[in-house]
Amino acid sequence: MIKYVALYRTPEDAAAFDEAYFSTHVPLANATPGLVRTELARVLKTVAGEPALHVVAELYFESYESLKAAFKTPEWAASGANLQEWGGLELVSMHIAEIVGDDGRPTS
Repeated sequence: MIKYVALYRTPEDAAAFDEAYFSTHVPLANATPGLVRTELARVLKTVAGEPALHVVAELYFESYESLKAAFKTPEWAASGANLQEWGGLELVSMHIAEIVGDDGRPTS
């Protein structure tokens, strides 16, 4: 299992971010073919480290190949275009991670 992780830094206007993110971006991203599960979390407090985060998004795919295929779809392109429209790209770092067990081996 592979997950695409988007870490959104705390915006100046959290209410405007939430409106754009949850009402437009999330539905577009969730329409991506091959997406197995979406997990969203609003960060309540930064305990240690910088920068302070506002939202953590984890999008799960069966495999790296299915993630790469999803990247080529019109739905994924639409979610990326939407993110640019309201300035979300300035706040986000994106990562691809493989799910592993306690022993460091990939899980299914």
